Parts: sequence; structure tokens; C-alpha cells
Amino acid sequence: MQRSMGSRHLVMIALGGVIGSGLFLSSGYTISQAGPLGAVIAYGVGAVVVWLVMVCLGELAVAYPVSGAFHIYAARSIGPATGFTTAWLYWLCWVAALGSEFAAAGILMQRWFPDVPVWIWCLLFAGVLFMVNAISARVFGETEFWFSMIKVLAILVLIVLGGAAIFGFAPLSDQPREALFLSNYVTDDGLFPTGLTGIVITALAVFYAFSGTELIGTAAGETKDPAKNIPRAIRSTVLRLVLFFICAIAIIAAIIPYDQTGVTDSPFVTVFDYIGVPFAADIMNFVIITALLSAGNSGLFSCARMLFSLADEGHAPRVFSRLTRRGIPLIALSVSILGGLASLISSVIAPETVYLVLVSIAGFAVVAVWMSIVASQFFHRRSFVRQGGDVSQLAYRTPLYPVVPILAFVLLSISMVAVAFDPNQVAALYFGVPFVGLCYLFFWWRHGRRGARLRPEQVRAAEG
Repeated sequence: MQRSMGSRHLVMIALGGVIGSGLFLSSGYTISQAGPLGAVIAYGVGAVVVWLVMVCLGELAVAYPVSGAFHIYAARSIGPATGFTTAWLYWLCWVAALGSEFAAAGILMQRWFPDVPVWIWCLLFAGVLFMVNAISARVFGETEFWFSMIKVLAILVLIVLGGAAIFGFAPLSDQPREALFLSNYVTDDGLFPTGLTGIVITALAVFYAFSGTELIGTAAGETKDPAKNIPRAIRSTVLRLVLFFICAIAIIAAIIPYDQTGVTDSPFVTVFDYIGVPFAADIMNFVIITALLSAGNSGLFSCARMLFSLADEGHAPRVFSRLTRRGIPLIALSVSILGGLASLISSVIAPETVYLVLVSIAGFAVVAVWMSIVASQFFHRRSFVRQGGDVSQLAYRTPLYPVVPILAFVLLSISMVAVAFDPNQVAALYFGVPFVGLCYLFFWWRHGRRGARLRPEQVRAAEG
């Protein structure tokens, strides 16, 4: 692997993985389920959990800056079976996401090219993302930077113009707009029209919307000066997410009555129409396609690094660890893109069986991987101190230990339990929990209960 990415690449890779359909499309679902104020609170809680997870990730990523690192943290700090399971959960998560993002982008392209079949766009987008990832890590980082910039600009426009419209100032609109202020927050059923349970039930959807921040850890092995750039990227990412997500949700909830939101239309289109942005639907169609391709770009990068890392440890076929002269795991990348296309095919051929299982495990995987990260940090720090390590000598350390990892684990566990009470999301538990069990059983059958630890040269490479 070549360390060719800087802090700005890491920030935009994380934002690229996070800012996607979860904000541009699914935020309407969150508002309808939790109510206006409830949605803002739900995203606020999500931002807190993201910060808790990220500061845990920061300590691990600086201590062991290896590519595809989540499962290595878990393997070293908890156990090799947990590392193995974490890796396959995360790989399958992004493979399922790739399929859905290709399909969604292809469907959106039909707005302008109705005679071109969706599958052609899917193959075209898959080919473009494959080439971007196959050239070099720096080309991937630069592409993701500009992909993400488009999404960030769209959000900033919504925050600035939407915020002005709330106070009755909408210069782009050909109709006068009255000042709404926070009138939509007080519904006929009070501040929480769906009750406090609506906030808890939407927690998993909110966490899924924030998923992708952990990509900073995946890219740690290809980052210049990890001790400096990883903490900087974490701070910048969390601050931007709080600004973009919470401000955007607050403005959307203030302009659109909660009972008129949902998943059929993008709330961004509704707000842009309200404030008078010309060609709002076409602009947002372009932005959403960019967002989908950006998330797919980050996801494909992550998939390839996970397979490479698994193979490097001996937990996947060794062929996946082969690198090109530019440091790209091309075979792992090829298998990952094929997995994404297989997921896409299953969404058409078997949407109620195979694809349902994939998507359910993907939703479960996000929270499960975050739980493994905070648990890894807890055990890593404890082991470090027990072996006589000086915490003050750590290049980056998680603050308020052990409160931060324990609080994060508890909040993530609560969100898992809450899923059982939402019929739209309960499939995540039905398929996610058995999948985890099967991964553990397979690992123990293949490698024994003790499994394989990191080899000495891997440890030296990580620490160096």
C-alpha cells in the first residue's frame, strides 16, 4: 500500500461515505416517524454517537494505521473470530449498498434519458468507479474529494437559502413567503406527535445515515503522516456532520409539515421548490446521482481493503492480497465490484429473498461494526495500561476513558433493541444475528477457537 492521501482526502472520503441517500432521500422518513423536533433530536443523538465512535477509532487508527483496519483492531483487542466477523459484516454491508446505489442512480438517470435501460447505466457507473479505484489511491481520493464537494455545496445552499426562507426572505421565489419561524415544530399533537418512542425507533435509520465516517479507519494505511492527519480528519468530519445534518434537518422540518414528508420525494426538492431555486428537481437529481456514486466509490474502496486485509491475515484466499505496482489490491477490487453487481441482480430477480437478506444484514452491520470499534478501543487501552504503557505517550488518545467507549456501546445496544419494535427494520435482527453466529462458527471450524493472531511482521508494519 502507498501512503498518498492527506487530511483533506480523509475528510471528503468520510463525508462521501456518509452524505448520500440517507440525507437526501431518507431524512423525510425520519421526520415523518419522529416528528420535526424528534428528528432533530434523533440526528443530534446520532452526532453524539458518531463522535464517541470516532474518538475511539482515532486512538486505534493512529496506533495501528493499517489498511482495512477495523477487523485488525477487533482481532488484536477482542479476538480473531470477532475480527473475522467484523470484516465480513462490513464487506457485505458495502456490497449490498453498491447494488442499491447503482440501481438507484440508473433509475434517476431515466429522468433525462427515458429510453436508455437502467442496466446500461448500472454497468457504466460500475465501470467508472472500478477504473477510479484501480488507478491509484490518490486518484480515488481526488475523485472522492470533488464528488463530495458537489454534495456539500447543495447542503450549504439549502442551509443558507432555506434558513432565510424561514424568516420570510426568499428572493428567488416568484411568490411572497410568510415567515414560518418554528411554527411547523408545534403540531396538533404537540412537540412529539409520534411520542418519544419515535425517536428511539428511528435511531438505527439515523445511525445508518451517519455510516461511512468509519472509512477514515479503512484508509489509515494509505494516509501520509497518520498521527497528524487522522486526528485532524476526525475533528473536521464530526464538525461538518453536525453542521450539515442537524442544520439541514432542522430547516427541512421547519419548512415541510411532518405529515407531508416521506420517502417518495426528496425533501431537498420540496425545499428548493419552496425557496424558488430554478430547475430544483433537475439540480437535485444530479446531486443525488453524484451522492450515490460518491458513496459507492467509498464503499468499493472499503470492500477491496477489507478483502486485502483478510487475505493478508490468512483468513481469506491469499490471492486477494496481491497488489499492483501502484499498491492497488486489484483482485480484491474486482471481486468486490462483482459482488456489488450480484447484489444488483438479486434486487431484480429475488427482491423478497436474497436481496432482503443482504439489505437487512447491511443495516445491522453498521451498528455492529461501530460496537466492535468501541469495544476494541476499551480492551486495547486496558491491555496497554496493564502491560505498563504510558497513556500520555499515545500519539492520540480517546478522551474520558472508559466513559466514552462504555457509553457508546450502551447507546448502540439500545438502538439494536429498538429495531425489534419497528416492523420496517426488524428484519435486520432476523438475518443479522444469525449471520454473525455463522461467521463465528465458520471461523472456529476453520481455524480453531484460538485462531490466528497477527504475524510479527504485520505488527511491526502497523506500528511503524
